[in-house]
Amino acid sequence: MSPQPLVAAADGSAIGNPGPAGWAWYVDDEHWACGGWDHGTNNMGELWAVLDLLRQTAHLDVELKILCDSQYVINSLTKWRHGWKKRGWRKADGKPVLNSDLVKDLDAALTGRTVRFEWVRGHVGHPMNEAADSRARGAAYSLLLVGSTTVLGAAVGSRAR
Repeated sequence: MSPQPLVAAADGSAIGNPGPAGWAWYVDDEHWACGGWDHGTNNMGELWAVLDLLRQTAHLDVELKILCDSQYVINSLTKWRHGWKKRGWRKADGKPVLNSDLVKDLDAALTGRTVRFEWVRGHVGHPMNEAADSRARGAAYSLLLVGSTTVLGAAVGSRAR
């Protein structure tokens, strides 16, 4: 495993929340991705950004450090998911976990990986967070304006052409 972690920012966006939603992760201007759905929530976008980042970097033997402005995502994946899983994907109050399909996929994607999450305050000029945020928001707005979006960007380990 490489001694230096791969650092990436992940973010989500939803217009109207719920509404047209986008997600994005960003490593640098050559390694990023974004996409979205016609109807979703900000939390769904935040979770999907992390999931896609984990999937796109699964082939790398490197620690992953994910910068995230969502306490919901960080707590879901570092504090709550193990208890939710033990309770059959239910919260302590017995209610079903929201976005459980994404959380289950994230649980599987995190298995065997060395991943650290770091909270960063959103919308205060953190360059990587701002890059992810602008791409996630752009994906959501493209759905609002033209009704479709595609996954854009290049996977880590390849070069955008």
